[in-house]
Amino acid sequence: MVFQKVVVIDARDHMLGRLASVVSKELLSGQAVVVVRCEQVCVSGSMIRNEMKWARFLRKRTAPNPKCGPFHHVAPSRILFRTIRGMVPHKTNRGATAMAHLKCFDGIPAPYDTMKKMVVPVALRVNRLRPGRNFTVLGELSHKNGWKYKELVKRLEATRIAKSAEFYAAKKAATAKVGAAKKSDQFAAVNAELAAGGFM
Repeated sequence: MVFQKVVVIDARDHMLGRLASVVSKELLSGQAVVVVRCEQVCVSGSMIRNEMKWARFLRKRTAPNPKCGPFHHVAPSRILFRTIRGMVPHKTNRGATAMAHLKCFDGIPAPYDTMKKMVVPVALRVNRLRPGRNFTVLGELSHKNGWKYKELVKRLEATRIAKSAEFYAAKKAATAKVGAAKKSDQFAAVNAELAAGGFM
């Protein structure tokens, strides 16, 4: 990635580990990264296999005091955050600073819905997973393990998509009007004067 103030990544149909490795490298180089639509990240393997892995993870605890961790976050955004954190030396100053530059969201919240979003080609499921292989959508796995906001995020996403479609239709109509005005002969004389003065 070219260094920018902030990079917004649309995580839809990306593989969890591949995306986490790319994002962790960018964070360590000083890039601020925002990952949206974390509920649509994919994990290789069937749902049953991933449920069994999650059950084994839930059994990990601190025997003297379980409140000390490990903490088993069920929101897809927190699962992605923890995966990235595992690839960053987060207990050092450098790693802590890198993790401070990361934000993960389920859905696409207000400030980022109008910003340009990027994909990571090396982490896309269609590029990394052989056709016909099983995969699990992280939002579905989280929902089965106690995440309560699947329907809410789905509803908010539907609203956002409808609003985005309206904006795009209005923008397309405005562009068509400008194109038609440029082609018309109504401003030919004015354009000729501007061109003569060196303004065109």
